[in-house]
Amino acid sequence: MATPWALLQTMRPRQWTKNAFVFVALIFDKKLFDPPSVVRTFIAFGLLCLIASAVYIMNDLSDIESDRQHPRKCNRPLPSGRLSPRVAIVAAILFAVGSLAASFAMDPLFGLILLTYLLSQIAYTYWLKHKVLLDIFIVAAGFVLRIAAGVAVIDVERFSPWLYVFGGFLALFLVLGKRRHELRLLGDGADSHRAVLQHYNLDLIDRLIGIVTTSAVVAYSLYTFLAEGLPDNHVMMFTIPVVLYIVFRYLYLIHVRDEGGTPEDILLRDRPMQAGLLFGAILVFLALYVLS
Repeated sequence: MATPWALLQTMRPRQWTKNAFVFVALIFDKKLFDPPSVVRTFIAFGLLCLIASAVYIMNDLSDIESDRQHPRKCNRPLPSGRLSPRVAIVAAILFAVGSLAASFAMDPLFGLILLTYLLSQIAYTYWLKHKVLLDIFIVAAGFVLRIAAGVAVIDVERFSPWLYVFGGFLALFLVLGKRRHELRLLGDGADSHRAVLQHYNLDLIDRLIGIVTTSAVVAYSLYTFLAEGLPDNHVMMFTIPVVLYIVFRYLYLIHVRDEGGTPEDILLRDRPMQAGLLFGAILVFLALYVLS
């Protein structure tokens, strides 16, 4: 039983929360009560989890040696020796091929998006993760592709491109927060774990975080004002302070409490963040489904 459990850990189910971006189109296109759209979005979520797991396994296979130098990642199944690389390779191939086949059968555009995601992550694993700045853009692009996947599987009527812009800046914010945490945690030995970190420092990361934070808030604010299909009473504007609180809370966690290494852990553990997200979700639901 050790191998199945080790394989499940390597699939990183906690990080499947990132695939929640696929629900953006379902929620903001007001399709929550359309059963076919809900079913298709959940299927898309499951296929994204499978292909993301294939990518996580591939990343761990390529990073075995560097992960052994990391104070936490050294305990992962592959670098610790609890999972055989051969088993991991077979699982990654099965997950990738299976999810791609199912996605193309479901919708050709959705399949193309998943294929693009897989190819971009392969490029990241074996090349782009060593290229300064490009490394953060390619990871953030994965989140935008998740949003696009949600759009592809349902018949959207009022989905705004502003949500792509907001999602992209938000993803950059999360990725930069993770880079900052790595620099703080690993100190002078950061580049022995991730070579590209030698090209970053805390001052640069903090400046970039300031840019993308401002851009994300502005993009979301413009969405509430300018996007087509929103309520004419502009009630969506009332969600802007909640977005600000969530961003400020995350900044507090990464700057004051030195967190941010695993954004999904913050989401699953930090009660104020969960409360802010829940309150924001209620406001969005009221604005789009009740008060419009």
